[in-house]
Amino acid sequence: MALLTVQGLTKTFGGFTAIKDVSFEVAEGEILGLIGPNGSGKSTTFNCIAGMYVPTAGSIVFDGREIAGLPANRVCHAGIGRTYQIPRPFRNLTILENVALSAWFGQDRSVSRDECWRLATEALTMVGLPTDAKLTTDGLGAAALKKLELARALATQPRLLLADESLNGLDHAEMDQAADMLERIRKERGITIVWVEHIMGVLMRVVDRVVVLDHGEVIFDGNPQAAQNDPRVIEVYLGGEAAA
Repeated sequence: MALLTVQGLTKTFGGFTAIKDVSFEVAEGEILGLIGPNGSGKSTTFNCIAGMYVPTAGSIVFDGREIAGLPANRVCHAGIGRTYQIPRPFRNLTILENVALSAWFGQDRSVSRDECWRLATEALTMVGLPTDAKLTTDGLGAAALKKLELARALATQPRLLLADESLNGLDHAEMDQAADMLERIRKERGITIVWVEHIMGVLMRVVDRVVVLDHGEVIFDGNPQAAQNDPRVIEVYLGGEAAA
């Protein structure tokens, strides 16, 4: 069964149409790659699903419930967590406090302080960050900040994780570690993942299926191997890599 169904999603900004009639499904337990060249509509699609934007038209059904147009906090409470391309931790809080705060506000139920600390500790352990209550975010590099961003999303106890360019700014070894981490999160936590990424080599070895956008429209929906051999996908997105 589909955990997430996006149907006819359209978003306009004044006279500019960022995405038009975007439709796809995400099965429970799947890792879906949402890819496309810069300006193709990936972030707009993510922001509509996550409640950052109100769609101009279309439907977003999560776990049988229409969520299109709900604000971000209610989308999060429904069971959708997300990361951001640029991590912005609370610099005046410790690493543990940053994640505990997500656990406190990210669920549609009352959560005790003790449970927040427990959820934060579990999330930090999952992503490989220290759980020392005194450690601050000072000095965290790009990879560690990406892990912190992921831990904050996991602390909300999502059923669906929207991972937004988790590899940006990482070296090759860190990219492989990040991809392996998403696979482990799916396996150990049973979390369904939609992954927006522009670094194709790493993404393609992890995802079960890809949806390709170009100029705000879906041009391909299928398995990664077929995507890499599709003439239109090669033309708009993989041209340089395919030639190489």
